[in-house]
Amino acid sequence: MRKATIILPTYNEGGNIKILLEKIFKIIKTINNWDFNILVIDSKSKDNTGKIVKTLQKNNSCLYLIETEKEGLGKAYSIGFEYVIKHFNPYVVFEMDADLSHDPYDISKFLKKIEKGADFVIGSRYIKGGSIPKDWGIHRKLFSIFGNLIIRFGFMKPKITDWTSGYRAMKIWVVKSAICYVKNYSGYVFQIANIDKALKNRAKIEEIPINFSDRNAGVSKINFGQYIFQIFTYIFLNSSFIKFAIVGIFGFIVDFAISYLGIEILNIEVWIATMISTETAIICNFTFNNLWAFSHKKIKTGKKSYIFSFLKFNLISSGSIIIQTIGVAFMSQVFGKSLWYLYKVGIILFIIIPYSYFLYNKIVWKDKS
Repeated sequence: MRKATIILPTYNEGGNIKILLEKIFKIIKTINNWDFNILVIDSKSKDNTGKIVKTLQKNNSCLYLIETEKEGLGKAYSIGFEYVIKHFNPYVVFEMDADLSHDPYDISKFLKKIEKGADFVIGSRYIKGGSIPKDWGIHRKLFSIFGNLIIRFGFMKPKITDWTSGYRAMKIWVVKSAICYVKNYSGYVFQIANIDKALKNRAKIEEIPINFSDRNAGVSKINFGQYIFQIFTYIFLNSSFIKFAIVGIFGFIVDFAISYLGIEILNIEVWIATMISTETAIICNFTFNNLWAFSHKKIKTGKKSYIFSFLKFNLISSGSIIIQTIGVAFMSQVFGKSLWYLYKVGIILFIIIPYSYFLYNKIVWKDKS
């Protein structure tokens, strides 16, 4: 029989915790071949949340309680992960909100995905069958929907639809491999960092639809200003795609500067200066992408492998030049030459960058099984 642990961080959830735990106790009894523990991490609530849990412990041996200082969601989960690894070492660890926004009846759906081979299962509000509360204010809907869109495309991982969902199940190896990394983050960024690390560790991530319900008791702990700032900061510092784009801008500056120097200052033939500048930019891009943008899967196995990867990078870069040249020429022919610079920018942003990023990931810095 496999073991699963459900971690519930709480702060002033006295109006919800008893109802939630009783639902979980009832549901886990119906799930075959799984043995459950429930760990409540209470941040010294002032509304008797801890006392309610202690009362329920008397008749439920699978219920555990840790009382900590109030240091945020990320810290609470980190404490929970460490405790779970040391004392239970389950096959699966669940994250779940304690405010009744997550339906315990979905627990079996998570486990079915795990049993079919998923390493990390996210409860998504944004796939078919999932939902957010209809009575949410427009500002909260915008923050949630557009926040997740920014994350999805900031990391160029559009298939993962709900990066900030707090309802998820992970195999214990995913937790162990991420714990030293994610404990540096708090709030919703903790959840984003957890998925980011799992992806970089090549975990198989899947989603199930969930219907998110708004709390009936207690107060939401969301700080929207902090939420947005932390998301942008994390994406900027950790997204391979954003780093790739920055390297591309640097390469463009190198390309332009060498072209200008060769053509305008040294009076070198245009085609020679362009060839030198382009290849120099390609060398710079390859080097910085390898050392920075794709550092988590850096090429470092011998000269032959490095040279072969560089040649593949060159080939893809040449494809980018051909696409850009044909695209600008075609659009200039159809719509006129006067706006050639807009065509060029549009092709780079919407075709060249996604094309290059996809192929570099699949061919040059491909994941190793």
